Amino acid sequence: MTRVLLVGCGKMGSALLSGWLDRGAAPADVVVVEPGEAAAALASRGVSVVAAAETVPAAFRPDVVVLAVKPQVMAAAAAPYARYSDAVFLSIAAGKTLGFFTGLLGAGAAIVRAMPNTPAAVRRGITVCVANPQVDAARRAACQTLLEAVGEVAWTEEEGLMDAVTAVSGSGPAYVFLLAEALAAAGAAAGLPAGLADRLARATVAGAGELLHRSPDSAAQLRVNVTSPGGTTAAALAVLMAEGGGMAPLLTEAVAAATRRGRELAG
Repeated sequence: MTRVLLVGCGKMGSALLSGWLDRGAAPADVVVVEPGEAAAALASRGVSVVAAAETVPAAFRPDVVVLAVKPQVMAAAAAPYARYSDAVFLSIAAGKTLGFFTGLLGAGAAIVRAMPNTPAAVRRGITVCVANPQVDAARRAACQTLLEAVGEVAWTEEEGLMDAVTAVSGSGPAYVFLLAEALAAAGAAAGLPAGLADRLARATVAGAGELLHRSPDSAAQLRVNVTSPGGTTAAALAVLMAEGGGMAPLLTEAVAAATRRGRELAG
């Protein structure tokens, strides 16, 4: 079994841990470094929980060190784990590059940079990964298995694409939630009771997402399928797809802004 040291157990770390345990990972093969209030709940699942790097049991030698702390504290949090030179380091911190981790962990460190998203909490996430040359096939497979516990996994050979990945899938759930929020507000503006408008918007966005997930058709084809010529959907789409405006250019601009910000955060 893969032995995992999980550094940080916030929302994403907790989602990963839950996925591993639900998939049959032995609690004895997992050690969590978490100084916060979540420690007691984690211990109740049978995993070992310690407050700091210095208190990881000396006998525990991880195969994978998962770095799941916030980017702002990553430098201080990750450096003490350089001693695990035989492990692969799997980071889920936005903006922190392979070069950043090489500087912390040493030139010989095997490092995977990953960008998951919040639907991981319901096992419907998607994660994109990029690895440095020190990551061999076995280490890559170990990281893939761990990440597949919470959804799909894709790999890229170009680290420069990770900022765009973050802008599309990492930040993307917020765009969908905003769509549901705006759709509910539009329904209320059209005269629906606020509670009903919210219920309709939530169910419609969730149901459409599930249909997109299950259908072999493209998003464009599914849109066409629900659009009758001259009907109500066509009238709405004429606004949302207006030439020179509408939703598509706005999303393009939004993703570009998020991509730029990701590069800024990387330094």
